[in-house]
Amino acid sequence: MTALAVEDGMGQSAPIAARRTLTGRLASAHPAFFALYAGLAAFVAYCSMYAFRKPFTAATYTDAGGWEGLIDFKIALVIAQVAGYALSKFIGVKVVSEMAATRRGLAIVGLIVASWIALLLFAIVPPTWKVAALFLNGLPLGMIWGLVFGYVEGRRTSEAIAAILCASFVVSSGIVKSVGMWLMTDMGVGEYWMPAATGALFMPLLIVAVIGLAQLPPPTPAEQAERMARPPMPAEARRAFLRDYGPGVCFLVLAYVLFTAIRDFRDNFSAEIWVDLGYGGVSSIFTASEAPIALVTLVILASLGFIRDNMRALIVIHAIVMAGAALIGVSTLAFQLGWLAPLPWMILSGLGLYLGYTPFNAMMFDRLVAATRRAGTAGFLIYVADASGYGGSVLLTLLRNMPGVTLDWLHFFIWLAYAGAALCLVMAMASILYFRRKLGNSDR
Repeated sequence: MTALAVEDGMGQSAPIAARRTLTGRLASAHPAFFALYAGLAAFVAYCSMYAFRKPFTAATYTDAGGWEGLIDFKIALVIAQVAGYALSKFIGVKVVSEMAATRRGLAIVGLIVASWIALLLFAIVPPTWKVAALFLNGLPLGMIWGLVFGYVEGRRTSEAIAAILCASFVVSSGIVKSVGMWLMTDMGVGEYWMPAATGALFMPLLIVAVIGLAQLPPPTPAEQAERMARPPMPAEARRAFLRDYGPGVCFLVLAYVLFTAIRDFRDNFSAEIWVDLGYGGVSSIFTASEAPIALVTLVILASLGFIRDNMRALIVIHAIVMAGAALIGVSTLAFQLGWLAPLPWMILSGLGLYLGYTPFNAMMFDRLVAATRRAGTAGFLIYVADASGYGGSVLLTLLRNMPGVTLDWLHFFIWLAYAGAALCLVMAMASILYFRRKLGNSDR
């Protein structure tokens, strides 16, 4: 029997039977509800990923018996995991760009399970092998962002969804480190077992969130006309994009490398920075400092959805990035002059950092693809930037621990904030000048 057709809320015809499924209901839902549902599912999925990546940094590992490496044990752990994560980003340039939509969910869960097995190894193997275990832990995790973002890009509500998603990497690190600290201090879990225990707590949430993402309908024909279709992007299409827009992409990648270096250093060594600021052992400080940043960042970036013209949106995103870089430098100067206390400084400098860093992971490249009128995936550009960014993060961590570098964690971070903010301003300005000349100001 032929199914009766009805008009959905987006002006499209859908069979009644299909509308009874969650996917069908979402296809006909109000855009605000759709954005909230998709944003929360993506948020929970990526927040859960952090439970497998970041909890180990809440411990100090000062008593690493049997470690005979040339650098501090925790430094070696951080470098190993970031190296695996960076390599994952290089792999993701191909894997994420070419991943079919129907395979994303299983890929996310499979990669997370692989990273958790590495955390189990971290708990039981000798110190030298623990470093290798964290390299294996980081290796699958670098592809999660692109797979999750694949559900989000190319929609009229992409900015709102992406803002909620991006809030995850502002607050998630603090949340999972607070959970890790709680497991160690209140539940008696050892610092080597704590990362795997934290991951186990978040695994059910991850699975529920991925199932929720899998229910999302694809972008509508109207959305594809406005934001371009987002099919898998083969190697030739990727080469053609870089051939045509390489200089502008290069400016953006250089800015992102700097933002990533600052962000990753702040995130990986926040426990040490807070000790230098007088907040050692205060587990709630991780969440208290990050929650306001997530809220303000979410509101500012979600508002980009009101800008329909893609080129105009791209210009505004560059302005937000430059404002973020300026806020990092100004707030750091105010802290050094004694005008800001430690907590407000960490909040304001963190807000500037995430206003600069976050758009590269979603809105910047999503709008750039739309403005160029190329069919393809923003995930490709995100992973070109990410691969470079995390490679820079590894180099920065090695630089901090070279012989002769005597700055403590706090003052190294202050130096990094000044240098990074200034260079990011220059790169972002060069990028927008290039794309305005290349793409023009016509409505897109």
